[in-house]
Amino acid sequence: MNVRKMPLEELELLSYADIAYELLKLDKKPMTTPVLFKETCELLQIDDDTMYELIGDFYTTLTTDKRFVLLDNAEWDLREFHVIKPIVDDDDDEDEETIDEDEKDEEELEETEDEVVADDSEDFDDTSEMDDLGDLAIVDEEELEE
Repeated sequence: MNVRKMPLEELELLSYADIAYELLKLDKKPMTTPVLFKETCELLQIDDDTMYELIGDFYTTLTTDKRFVLLDNAEWDLREFHVIKPIVDDDDDEDEETIDEDEKDEEELEETEDEVVADDSEDFDDTSEMDDLGDLAIVDEEELEE
């Protein structure tokens, strides 16, 4: 469907994201948010003031719509134009080495935590706190009034 040739009445039935999708599909080249939304607004005959009020919502819509992908250069493109290849690691030996290294890291972390707890307990002196409390006295409110 060519949104550039559609009458305004039909365009108004589409969402901004649907129009942007069709524009990116037609042009087959990525566009920045302002360029894409400006073209969408021109097709819908939306004035610039209204466009500036709505561009934040448009950006949010694109980020949540799975059909779009934001590229490193801040341009939007269609996800269908970008293939993501999963990396498959068939080497089991490396997995075992990684597990062994992770276990060693965990053991070192536990040893470090034990040392920190031991250091904290040496710095804390219960007897000095108890001595401070011994200096306190209970005072009756009636004694204060006299």
